[in-house]
Amino acid sequence: MSERPSVSERASVSERPSAAGRPSAAERPSAAERPYHHGNLRTALLAQAERIVRERGVQELSLRELAREVGVSHGAPRRHFPDRQALLDALAEDGFARLGAELRSAVDGAGDEFRARLQATASAYVRFATRDAALLELMFASKHGEQSGALHDAADRAFSIMFELIEQGQAEGALERGPSVRVGLVLFATIQGIAALVTGGMVQAEQLDELVADAIAHFLRGSRVAP
Repeated sequence: MSERPSVSERASVSERPSAAGRPSAAERPSAAERPYHHGNLRTALLAQAERIVRERGVQELSLRELAREVGVSHGAPRRHFPDRQALLDALAEDGFARLGAELRSAVDGAGDEFRARLQATASAYVRFATRDAALLELMFASKHGEQSGALHDAADRAFSIMFELIEQGQAEGALERGPSVRVGLVLFATIQGIAALVTGGMVQAEQLDELVADAIAHFLRGSRVAP
């Protein structure tokens, strides 16, 4: 499973050192004097925003606080995100892109056998959903809002991996024929339910793999084509 990259290096600030080798209080720039420039500001802002969402919740996310923590001027983030909603949409889009990458890595690493691919992908989704529950909630909320085309496309790409698996199962006779979206929604409801049980504390995280395996077994039995 891919790991979330660390926050980019903080922006450098040119300061005249004091005799002790460190800038004095008078020499240190105020928040308003911090520079706009940063080596990769957009990436750094999104990485730090994700950390805030994960640790403190979406309600604690603001452009001003984000700028302070990344080490740039208060106005610098607005070069990439005109307002807080634009930041939230970009964070959701980034989340869908990472979810898609993790699902693709799982399915590609599971070989050719349908059941193994399905279980690996389901496990990858549940791990993402339990590790980043607040981010996932933001992703779904943004997807159903007045989202940009880029956000909608990122979400479609992520979930298309599950629909590809459904189509493989149907082609091999492991799943009943019919609209892949309908069968996929049943699968999604199953694994999202497992994630909710874990994040709600009703199921221990250590039980996740076993629970996913049991759920996939029941899903396949219930969806198998009748002889």
